[in-house]
Amino acid sequence: MKVTQHIENANGKPLFSFEILPPLKGQNIQSIFDSIDPLMEFNPPFIDVTYHREEYEYKELPSGLLQKKVVKKRPGTVGICAGIQNKYNVDAIPHILCGGFTKEDTENLLIDLDFLGIDNVVALRGDALKTETYFHPEKDGNMYATELVTQISNLNNGIYLDEDLRNSAQTNFCIGVAGYPEKHMEAPSLDSDIHFLKQKIKNGAEYIITQMFFDNKKFFDFVDKCRAAGITVPIIPGLKPIATKKQLNLIPHRFSLELPDDLIMAVVKAKDNDDVKQIGIEWCIAQSKELVAAGIPVLHYYSMGKAENIKAIAKEVF
Repeated sequence: MKVTQHIENANGKPLFSFEILPPLKGQNIQSIFDSIDPLMEFNPPFIDVTYHREEYEYKELPSGLLQKKVVKKRPGTVGICAGIQNKYNVDAIPHILCGGFTKEDTENLLIDLDFLGIDNVVALRGDALKTETYFHPEKDGNMYATELVTQISNLNNGIYLDEDLRNSAQTNFCIGVAGYPEKHMEAPSLDSDIHFLKQKIKNGAEYIITQMFFDNKKFFDFVDKCRAAGITVPIIPGLKPIATKKQLNLIPHRFSLELPDDLIMAVVKAKDNDDVKQIGIEWCIAQSKELVAAGIPVLHYYSMGKAENIKAIAKEVF
């Protein structure tokens, strides 16, 4: 079932969903099931699964020469989605990236997902490689998420890359895209970011999931700006409980967002990370309850494979 249908069928009742990471290469899917099992009592209608592009590293040979090696530390997104749908009978939503894929690769991936009965995808540009200052697409790949959305929408209309195909089957993907309440780190302004977000909706996206935020006012202001710009699709807030003191610096640097002063000072004064974890849970519970009271249709949690703190939050909210 499509995400938009899940929202419609809920009749105003807030839904619980979360995102997981594929296990590191060399681990099996049981680690994923172990992180999902504790959260199933809250009846998530869908679970997002991130995708991780290939990276490159250089290995020094005995001769002193460097050998370029392609590594993919977290493969398995498609297989995990199939496993989740089979085991739990909920919709699994894979992330689809521009980075690391040609348009032909993307089309073949989408065909496989369609064969598996996966009805939802999240279309993302993805991050630049660690060796790049700015994002560069693959040759013959999509440069922007707007282009990726267009390619997926074309398949929904039976338009494939091979123009000679006749009577081609239409896919039926519900396309989600990312939104940034504090703007994307590369965007010159929030208004310009929303301008391009609106283009993704025009190209066929049907819902938005936001980057994490820790100040609900930033989310509500973002929603107001989107609505004023003519964006009417559901906007799902992405939430993450802070868990360690290190994250005070890591999260703002990695995701280009601000942490509220009250949260910062509470974490600074905490005696250890056990206290920080509890502070993060309580802060996220308060955020969640305020969002539910405002009528937000779905709360989406970035679990990072950690179920314990998300379960503590969901018990108080759902």
